[in-house]
Amino acid sequence: MDNSLFGYKARNTWINHATGTAKLVGFLALTTIGMISYDTRFLIALTILSFFLIKMAHIKYQEYALLLKLVLFIGLINLVMITVLAPQYGEQIYGTKHVMFGSGWFTITQEQLFYEFNLLLKYLFSFPLSIVLLFTTNPSEFAAGLNKIGVPYKVAYAVAITLRYIPDVQSDYRTISLAQQARGYEISKKSSLIQRMKGTVQIILPLVFSSLGRIDTISQAMELRRFGRYNKRSWYQEQRFSMRDVTMILWSALIVVIGVLLFIINGGRMWNPFK
Repeated sequence: MDNSLFGYKARNTWINHATGTAKLVGFLALTTIGMISYDTRFLIALTILSFFLIKMAHIKYQEYALLLKLVLFIGLINLVMITVLAPQYGEQIYGTKHVMFGSGWFTITQEQLFYEFNLLLKYLFSFPLSIVLLFTTNPSEFAAGLNKIGVPYKVAYAVAITLRYIPDVQSDYRTISLAQQARGYEISKKSSLIQRMKGTVQIILPLVFSSLGRIDTISQAMELRRFGRYNKRSWYQEQRFSMRDVTMILWSALIVVIGVLLFIINGGRMWNPFK
Protein backbone atom coordinates (compact mmCIF):
# COMPACT_ATOMS: atom_id res chain seq x y z
CA MET A 1 0.00 0.00 0.00
CA ASP A 2 1.15 3.54 -0.75
CA ASN A 3 2.65 5.08 2.38
CA SER A 4 0.99 8.40 1.58
CA LEU A 5 -2.50 6.93 1.80
CA PHE A 6 -4.48 7.82 4.88
CA GLY A 7 -5.64 4.76 6.77
CA TYR A 8 -4.74 1.62 8.70
CA LYS A 9 -1.46 -0.15 8.04
CA ALA A 10 -0.18 -3.21 9.86
CA ARG A 11 2.91 -2.38 11.93
CA ASN A 12 4.89 -4.46 14.38
CA THR A 13 4.46 -2.27 17.46
CA TRP A 14 2.87 -2.85 20.84
CA ILE A 15 0.24 -0.22 20.02
CA ASN A 16 -0.78 -2.16 16.90
CA HIS A 17 -1.00 -5.38 18.88
CA ALA A 18 -3.28 -3.85 21.53
CA THR A 19 -6.99 -4.51 21.10
CA GLY A 20 -9.22 -1.95 19.46
CA THR A 21 -11.36 -1.79 22.58
CA ALA A 22 -8.42 -0.80 24.80
CA LYS A 23 -7.25 1.85 22.36
CA LEU A 24 -10.77 3.21 21.97
CA VAL A 25 -11.31 3.40 25.74
CA GLY A 26 -7.94 5.13 26.17
CA PHE A 27 -8.70 7.57 23.36
CA LEU A 28 -12.10 8.49 24.79
CA ALA A 29 -10.70 8.87 28.31
CA LEU A 30 -7.78 11.11 27.31
CA THR A 31 -9.71 13.28 24.86
CA THR A 32 -12.56 13.76 27.32
CA ILE A 33 -10.39 14.87 30.24
CA GLY A 34 -8.24 16.96 27.90
CA MET A 35 -11.19 18.79 26.38
CA ILE A 36 -12.68 19.50 29.81
CA SER A 37 -9.44 20.73 31.37
CA TYR A 38 -7.97 24.19 30.87
CA ASP A 39 -4.85 23.51 32.89
CA THR A 40 -2.03 24.48 30.53
CA ARG A 41 0.49 22.25 32.27
CA PHE A 42 -1.78 19.24 31.90
CA LEU A 43 -2.52 20.01 28.23
CA ILE A 44 1.18 20.40 27.39
CA ALA A 45 1.88 17.03 29.02
CA LEU A 46 -0.94 15.44 26.99
CA THR A 47 0.41 16.98 23.78
CA ILE A 48 3.91 15.60 24.43
CA LEU A 49 2.43 12.19 25.25
CA SER A 50 0.31 12.18 22.09
CA PHE A 51 3.22 12.91 19.73
CA PHE A 52 5.34 10.39 21.63
CA LEU A 53 2.68 7.75 20.93
CA ILE A 54 2.80 8.61 17.21
CA LYS A 55 6.56 8.03 17.27
CA MET A 56 6.15 4.75 19.14
CA ALA A 57 3.56 3.62 16.59
CA HIS A 58 6.09 4.19 13.76
CA ILE A 59 3.68 6.46 11.89
CA LYS A 60 5.54 8.61 9.40
CA TYR A 61 4.92 12.33 9.09
CA GLN A 62 4.13 11.98 5.37
CA GLU A 63 1.15 9.79 6.21
CA TYR A 64 -0.69 12.46 8.18
CA ALA A 65 0.98 15.71 7.04
CA LEU A 66 -1.90 16.88 4.85
CA LEU A 67 -4.48 16.21 7.54
CA LEU A 68 -2.33 17.93 10.18
CA LYS A 69 -2.04 21.04 8.01
CA LEU A 70 -5.81 21.02 7.49
CA VAL A 71 -6.48 20.72 11.24
CA LEU A 72 -4.04 23.52 12.04
CA PHE A 73 -5.54 25.72 9.32
CA ILE A 74 -9.08 25.23 10.64
CA GLY A 75 -7.86 25.70 14.20
CA LEU A 76 -6.11 28.96 13.38
CA ILE A 77 -9.22 30.25 11.62
CA ASN A 78 -11.22 29.40 14.73
CA LEU A 79 -8.73 31.24 16.96
CA VAL A 80 -8.80 34.30 14.71
CA MET A 81 -12.61 34.34 14.79
CA ILE A 82 -12.57 34.12 18.59
CA THR A 83 -10.14 37.04 18.71
CA VAL A 84 -12.31 39.14 16.40
CA LEU A 85 -15.71 38.29 17.89
CA ALA A 86 -14.82 37.90 21.59
CA PRO A 87 -11.50 39.67 22.33
CA GLN A 88 -12.42 40.11 26.01
CA TYR A 89 -13.44 36.53 26.74
CA GLY A 90 -10.10 35.65 28.36
CA GLU A 91 -10.44 38.65 30.67
CA GLN A 92 -13.87 37.42 31.78
CA ILE A 93 -12.57 33.90 32.45
CA TYR A 94 -9.44 34.75 34.44
CA GLY A 95 -10.78 37.85 36.16
CA THR A 96 -7.74 40.05 35.42
CA LYS A 97 -6.69 42.34 32.60
CA HIS A 98 -3.13 42.75 31.31
CA VAL A 99 -3.34 44.80 28.11
CA MET A 100 -0.86 44.02 25.34
CA PHE A 101 -2.14 46.28 22.56
CA GLY A 102 -5.35 47.83 21.25
CA SER A 103 -7.93 50.02 22.92
CA GLY A 104 -11.63 50.08 23.64
CA TRP A 105 -13.61 46.94 22.89
CA PHE A 106 -10.89 45.42 20.68
CA THR A 107 -8.16 45.15 23.30
CA ILE A 108 -5.87 42.12 23.18
CA THR A 109 -4.84 40.98 26.63
CA GLN A 110 -2.47 38.36 27.96
CA GLU A 111 -5.48 36.52 29.33
CA GLN A 112 -7.06 36.29 25.86
CA LEU A 113 -3.89 34.94 24.25
CA PHE A 114 -3.40 32.50 27.11
CA TYR A 115 -6.96 31.20 26.67
CA GLU A 116 -6.47 30.76 22.92
CA PHE A 117 -3.15 29.03 23.54
CA ASN A 118 -5.03 26.48 25.64
CA LEU A 119 -7.45 25.96 22.76
CA LEU A 120 -4.55 25.39 20.38
CA LEU A 121 -3.13 22.79 22.76
CA LYS A 122 -6.47 20.99 22.68
CA TYR A 123 -6.24 20.72 18.89
CA LEU A 124 -2.62 19.58 19.08
CA PHE A 125 -3.06 16.83 21.64
CA SER A 126 -6.31 15.36 20.26
CA PHE A 127 -5.07 15.09 16.66
CA PRO A 128 -2.16 12.64 17.33
CA LEU A 129 -4.42 10.48 19.49
CA SER A 130 -6.92 10.23 16.63
CA ILE A 131 -4.15 9.36 14.17
CA VAL A 132 -2.76 6.65 16.45
CA LEU A 133 -6.21 5.13 16.92
CA LEU A 134 -7.09 5.11 13.20
CA PHE A 135 -3.67 4.15 11.85
CA THR A 136 -2.98 1.27 14.23
CA THR A 137 -6.41 -0.34 14.50
CA ASN A 138 -7.80 -2.75 11.95
CA PRO A 139 -11.24 -1.41 10.89
CA SER A 140 -12.93 -4.72 11.67
CA GLU A 141 -11.30 -4.83 15.09
CA PHE A 142 -12.24 -1.19 15.64
CA ALA A 143 -15.86 -2.08 14.89
CA ALA A 144 -15.65 -4.96 17.35
CA GLY A 145 -14.32 -2.53 19.97
CA LEU A 146 -17.19 -0.13 19.35
CA ASN A 147 -19.68 -2.93 19.68
CA LYS A 148 -18.06 -4.15 22.89
CA ILE A 149 -18.51 -0.76 24.59
CA GLY A 150 -22.20 -0.64 23.67
CA VAL A 151 -22.42 0.78 20.14
CA PRO A 152 -24.98 -1.14 17.99
CA TYR A 153 -23.17 -3.50 15.65
CA LYS A 154 -24.88 -2.01 12.59
CA VAL A 155 -23.39 1.39 13.41
CA ALA A 156 -20.02 -0.18 14.23
CA TYR A 157 -20.01 -2.05 10.94
CA ALA A 158 -20.82 1.15 9.05
CA VAL A 159 -17.82 2.84 10.71
CA ALA A 160 -15.57 -0.09 9.72
CA ILE A 161 -16.69 0.10 6.09
CA THR A 162 -16.04 3.85 6.06
CA LEU A 163 -12.52 3.42 7.42
CA ARG A 164 -11.78 0.69 4.89
CA TYR A 165 -13.10 2.82 2.06
CA ILE A 166 -10.95 5.92 2.79
CA PRO A 167 -7.75 4.52 1.16
CA ASP A 168 -9.81 3.32 -1.83
CA VAL A 169 -11.23 6.82 -2.34
CA GLN A 170 -7.73 8.31 -2.22
CA SER A 171 -6.47 5.74 -4.70
CA ASP A 172 -9.40 6.38 -7.06
CA TYR A 173 -8.84 10.13 -6.78
CA ARG A 174 -5.22 9.79 -7.87
CA THR A 175 -6.10 7.43 -10.72
CA ILE A 176 -8.80 9.74 -12.04
CA SER A 177 -6.51 12.75 -11.56
CA LEU A 178 -3.77 11.20 -13.66
CA ALA A 179 -6.31 10.21 -16.33
CA GLN A 180 -7.72 13.76 -16.49
CA GLN A 181 -4.24 15.28 -16.66
CA ALA A 182 -3.45 12.94 -19.54
CA ARG A 183 -6.51 14.38 -21.31
CA GLY A 184 -5.18 17.92 -20.88
CA TYR A 185 -6.78 19.09 -17.61
CA GLU A 186 -3.94 20.78 -15.77
CA ILE A 187 -4.35 20.83 -11.96
CA SER A 188 -0.77 21.34 -10.85
CA LYS A 189 0.48 24.47 -9.09
CA LYS A 190 1.77 25.76 -12.43
CA SER A 191 -1.75 26.38 -13.74
CA SER A 192 -4.11 29.20 -12.77
CA LEU A 193 -6.66 28.88 -10.00
CA ILE A 194 -9.58 28.72 -12.46
CA GLN A 195 -7.93 25.93 -14.46
CA ARG A 196 -7.23 23.99 -11.30
CA MET A 197 -10.85 24.37 -10.19
CA LYS A 198 -12.09 23.11 -13.56
CA GLY A 199 -9.69 20.20 -13.39
CA THR A 200 -10.83 19.37 -9.86
CA VAL A 201 -14.47 19.27 -10.99
CA GLN A 202 -13.48 16.82 -13.72
CA ILE A 203 -12.04 14.58 -11.00
CA ILE A 204 -14.78 14.89 -8.38
CA LEU A 205 -17.69 13.97 -10.65
CA PRO A 206 -16.26 10.59 -11.76
CA LEU A 207 -15.16 9.95 -8.18
CA VAL A 208 -18.69 10.52 -6.88
CA PHE A 209 -20.22 8.20 -9.45
CA SER A 210 -17.65 5.46 -8.81
CA SER A 211 -18.28 5.80 -5.06
CA LEU A 212 -22.04 5.49 -5.55
CA GLY A 213 -21.45 2.36 -7.61
CA ARG A 214 -19.39 0.81 -4.83
CA ILE A 215 -21.98 1.73 -2.23
CA ASP A 216 -24.67 -0.01 -4.27
CA THR A 217 -22.50 -3.11 -4.69
CA ILE A 218 -21.73 -3.30 -0.96
CA SER A 219 -25.35 -2.75 0.07
CA GLN A 220 -26.56 -5.50 -2.27
CA ALA A 221 -23.90 -7.91 -1.00
CA MET A 222 -24.87 -7.21 2.62
CA GLU A 223 -28.56 -7.62 1.82
CA LEU A 224 -27.94 -10.95 0.08
CA ARG A 225 -26.10 -12.14 3.21
CA ARG A 226 -29.08 -11.00 5.36
CA PHE A 227 -27.01 -8.51 7.30
CA GLY A 228 -28.86 -7.14 10.33
CA ARG A 229 -31.22 -10.07 10.80
CA TYR A 230 -30.01 -10.86 14.33
CA ASN A 231 -29.63 -8.56 17.31
CA LYS A 232 -26.05 -9.66 17.98
CA ARG A 233 -23.15 -10.86 15.91
CA SER A 234 -19.66 -12.25 16.31
CA TRP A 235 -16.51 -10.54 15.03
CA TYR A 236 -13.77 -12.23 13.06
CA GLN A 237 -11.12 -9.69 14.13
CA GLU A 238 -12.12 -9.48 17.80
CA GLN A 239 -9.25 -10.04 20.25
CA ARG A 240 -9.21 -11.05 23.87
CA PHE A 241 -7.83 -8.68 26.47
CA SER A 242 -4.19 -9.15 27.44
CA MET A 243 -2.01 -7.57 30.11
CA ARG A 244 -0.98 -4.99 27.50
CA ASP A 245 -4.58 -3.83 27.15
CA VAL A 246 -5.20 -3.73 30.89
CA THR A 247 -2.02 -1.67 31.35
CA MET A 248 -3.11 0.78 28.64
CA ILE A 249 -6.51 1.29 30.27
CA LEU A 250 -4.96 1.68 33.75
CA TRP A 251 -2.53 4.32 32.49
CA SER A 252 -5.39 6.16 30.81
CA ALA A 253 -7.39 5.99 34.04
CA LEU A 254 -4.38 7.33 35.97
CA ILE A 255 -4.14 10.33 33.62
CA VAL A 256 -7.86 10.98 34.09
CA VAL A 257 -7.40 10.87 37.86
CA ILE A 258 -4.54 13.38 37.60
CA GLY A 259 -6.77 15.66 35.57
CA VAL A 260 -9.56 15.41 38.15
CA LEU A 261 -7.12 16.12 40.99
CA LEU A 262 -6.00 19.25 39.15
CA PHE A 263 -9.65 20.35 39.05
CA ILE A 264 -9.73 20.09 42.83
CA ILE A 265 -6.38 21.85 43.31
CA ASN A 266 -7.25 24.67 40.89
CA GLY A 267 -10.77 25.03 42.23
CA GLY A 268 -12.22 24.36 38.77
CA ARG A 269 -11.25 23.58 35.21
CA MET A 270 -9.07 26.67 34.81
CA TRP A 271 -5.46 27.10 35.88
CA ASN A 272 -5.02 30.81 36.48
CA PRO A 273 -1.38 31.99 36.49
CA PHE A 274 -2.46 35.66 36.60
CA LYS A 275 -3.47 35.55 40.27
